Amino acid sequence: MYSTLVRLAESVTAKSLDLRQASVALYPPIPLYRRLLRAHRRLPIEMRLLGDDYVKAEFRRHKDINNPVHVMGFLTQWKMYLDELPRDPSDSRSFKKLDPTIYEKMSAEQLGQLYEFMHATKEIWKPVNGEQAQSETKK
Repeated sequence: MYSTLVRLAESVTAKSLDLRQASVALYPPIPLYRRLLRAHRRLPIEMRLLGDDYVKAEFRRHKDINNPVHVMGFLTQWKMYLDELPRDPSDSRSFKKLDPTIYEKMSAEQLGQLYEFMHATKEIWKPVNGEQAQSETKK
């Protein structure tokens, strides 16, 4: 039965996911949760607050999941997110765009969440009029 569950699991990344290899690199849920919150300490305060709230909410939502494939996928995606977090958030080159294949595999609910997330981040990063005027005078 285990092999059928593995075959039914589908990776949301462009490259194939070997579950045995991924499980070696994965952290257990609580250490992963702690590492995520620690990694957010390097982010600007607005991004940190938003990220911490999101991580806490997602881990709360998934704490009662018993399906091993779902647990493996959840932990794998959060580990990938942890690996993608920039070491130096002031370096804008460290951020990358979302892979288009991920959009194709998202449900309507996930796309809605992503859309809401996009608008929430735009509200946080709106330049203040004084900052905007200063940046224009420097040009």
